[in-house]
Amino acid sequence: MSLIDNINKAFDHRIRLGIMSILMVNDYADFNMLKEMLGATDGNLASHTKALEKETYIKVEKQFIGRKPNTRYSTTPLGKAAFKKHINALEKLIGK
Repeated sequence: MSLIDNINKAFDHRIRLGIMSILMVNDYADFNMLKEMLGATDGNLASHTKALEKETYIKVEKQFIGRKPNTRYSTTPLGKAAFKKHINALEKLIGK
C-alpha cells in the first residue's frame, strides 16, 4: 500500500479541511461561524459544504431562529471516520 492511498481527495481543499477540523471538535457549527472562522465567502463556503454533504461526511440542518433562517452543520459517523483516516495518512506521510 502506498503512503498516499488513505489521503482523501474530498479534504484536499483548505476550506474543506477547515470545515471538518472545526466540526470534529464541536458538536455543530452554523454557517456564519464557519464563514467567520475560515474567512470564506458565502458562495465559496456553500460550495464546499455541499461537496462534503454529497459525500455524506456532514449533515445539514436548516431551521429558523426567530424569523431568521439558520443552517448548521455536524459531522456524520462516516465523515468522522474518513477524516481521522485522512489525518492519520497525512501524519504517516509527514513522518516519513
